[in-house]
Amino acid sequence: MKFIFLAHLFSTLFMTGVIWFAQIVHYPLLGRVGKDAFVEYERENTWRTGWVVIPVMAVELITALLLLWRPPEGVLPVYLRLNGILLAAIWVSTFSLQGPYHHRLVEKFDPAVWRSLVSTNWIRTAAWTARGILLLFAMKEVCS
Repeated sequence: MKFIFLAHLFSTLFMTGVIWFAQIVHYPLLGRVGKDAFVEYERENTWRTGWVVIPVMAVELITALLLLWRPPEGVLPVYLRLNGILLAAIWVSTFSLQGPYHHRLVEKFDPAVWRSLVSTNWIRTAAWTARGILLLFAMKEVCS
């Protein structure tokens, strides 16, 4: 289970870095692309981003489920449950908020939709950050 935990930790920390980059740099700059180029840019953006994040998010989800099923020795079950709840919040937010906003932006640039994307993405940013911190604390128990 140590390998599963480390794969989970790595995927979570990777996604934490990606989400902070998206939140601070990438999403705010979407508003500067310009209306003429925006739709094509957003199409390419979502396609390329998917190739980077979908495999990592899949590893993160699978390893989270495995850790809930068979927790590593020494890790408090509450850590793994909280980790799972936060991961569920990320997935719900992605599919109910950010995903639909991206789909709308692929059709046309709408400043209100773009602002909603940026503001609601703080949900995922906070949840991934909390999960990263939580898992780093749990790593002490797994790797000792």
